Amino acid sequence: MIFSKSTLIAAATALLVSFGAAGPARATPSIVIDVASGAVLSHEQATASWYPASVTKLMTAYVALDAVRQGRISLDTPVMMSPRACRMAPSKMGFRAGSEVTLRNALVMLMVKSANDIAVAIAEGVSGSVEAFADEMNRASASLGMTQSVWYNPNGLPDERQVTSARDLAILGRALYLQFPEHANLFNIGAMQLGRQIIPTHNHLLGRYPGADGMKTGFTCSAGFNLVASATRGGRRLIAVVLGAPSPILRTAKTAALLDRGFQSGAAVASLASLPSSGPTAAPDLREAVCHHRGSGAAEFMAEIEDASVPMGSGVPLLDTLNGAQQPQRSNAKEIAHLPRPRFEPVPVYVGRTPGYVGPVARTRAPGAPVGEQTDLAAYAAQSEPAGADASPISKPAPDAVSLRRAKHAKAMKAARAAAKAAKAEAAKQDGASAEASESAPAPRPKAAPKTAKPKAAGETQKRAVAPKVRSPAEPGKS
Repeated sequence: MIFSKSTLIAAATALLVSFGAAGPARATPSIVIDVASGAVLSHEQATASWYPASVTKLMTAYVALDAVRQGRISLDTPVMMSPRACRMAPSKMGFRAGSEVTLRNALVMLMVKSANDIAVAIAEGVSGSVEAFADEMNRASASLGMTQSVWYNPNGLPDERQVTSARDLAILGRALYLQFPEHANLFNIGAMQLGRQIIPTHNHLLGRYPGADGMKTGFTCSAGFNLVASATRGGRRLIAVVLGAPSPILRTAKTAALLDRGFQSGAAVASLASLPSSGPTAAPDLREAVCHHRGSGAAEFMAEIEDASVPMGSGVPLLDTLNGAQQPQRSNAKEIAHLPRPRFEPVPVYVGRTPGYVGPVARTRAPGAPVGEQTDLAAYAAQSEPAGADASPISKPAPDAVSLRRAKHAKAMKAARAAAKAAKAEAAKQDGASAEASESAPAPRPKAAPKTAKPKAAGETQKRAVAPKVRSPAEPGKS
């Protein structure tokens, strides 16, 4: 793809104008580390407690991959969708209870679509229940030295008790790469394909930022836009964590700027263990700033991006040529955030078992019971939520994405409403005509005849309602 220099400059200018002049910056949590050494290259409020949103799913992937390493489950093991999983708020795949998905496919759906129902299916498949899986998440966090993290669910749906920090997420991302190098590509999938539907990643650095190769996004109104991102240049891999951005564009821009600085400087300023920590505390709620009054927060965040930016070549030969090979440019972070979405070769996924698979199915069961030990399918499909589950934050709607089945459901509901409205209107017209006929002796005038054509108009209204335009799922501005 070729972009003119004027196009890139205009995009960056539009970004600055739309958010106004930057005032004094109120830094949000961030950190950049070197994966190989663990050295901290930069950090701001890296140990402040924060809501993780969908970056929680990196912890879910870690526990699942660890269970595979221990031999408790395999990537070919089917995990079954439970009624509890199916009731999760979007973003979700929308499969029916009783559907089976291999753990391998489930992990791809988890990372690309950020599917909350799949996260619960994985948790139940690995540990028997969400609660038992959360216990495993907390034990894994402690073993990794993640001292600011507390986990209650596997998908990051709103729960004020579930918090983490930029430092802890950097530790987690590093552990995933160092302990499971054979699964590194799981975090670098640009798109997946299920049947005829292609679902792109929400990580806008992939395909745009030179060397970007993972990991995961997250968003809720309370958390803001979060990102754990990795990039590799010259055999050196860095991880950057940005929390609480007011928009996905600014999240991408700041992460790119931090990575630029990390690759250029390379000087360690601290170690992960040396960063001061007071343990998990209450996290700030950004709902008003992120989802209601975004302007002022965006201006402050722009100042953070400017502070993080450094003069350097872009890493993209075309951009360097346009700007003059001998002239260093400001960081290309803002331009990267506005580049068109790249095209990826989608990774195919499917519902059902791997052909020829004859092993056990992983689904809800007693905590600690091995995969394959559970109640019969009829009892399983009819089971209800645990006591008090209706009040659990895990079952509350989240604004961070759209269900794959929402368009179909909305289509049916709109058609039903249109049909009911048309029938009610027609009945009212017929009642009015009958009353008029009984009160008036003269024969109806010829102009009353068109009333018999009204049902056709109502039918047309119903027909139009059956086929509304379907909007494709998209990240709101999507983990």
